[in-house]
Amino acid sequence: QVQLVESGGGLVQAGGSLRLSCAASGRTFSNYAMGWFRQAPGKEREFVATIKWSNVYTYYSDSVKGRFTISRDNAKNTVYLQMNSLKPEDTAVYYCAADSEFRGGSVARQYEYWGQGTQVTVSS
Repeated sequence: QVQLVESGGGLVQAGGSLRLSCAASGRTFSNYAMGWFRQAPGKEREFVATIKWSNVYTYYSDSVKGRFTISRDNAKNTVYLQMNSLKPEDTAVYYCAADSEFRGGSVARQYEYWGQGTQVTVSS
């Protein structure tokens, strides 16, 4: 139904910025709520942010609110995560995910489709 490919990860110093992209293939992209999750080594997958069909509805974890911004461009079938004021604790593999039931929730199991992930490393 949908395939997701993340990009934009890399190495950045604390206080710096990165923008992650998630390119989606499929004919019903606008009908999916999209989310970003992250997973650090040895830790559980953690919710980061979610967005519904437009940029009006967004929801963030407390740890990133005020620093990260999720957005989507339905014409380009792409969702973005702008990450500012990065901290070493933001280091993780970041995954985008799609929710066909359009819940826009924070629970990983609510999302049916997942990308392969992109590594973000923040140095102190």
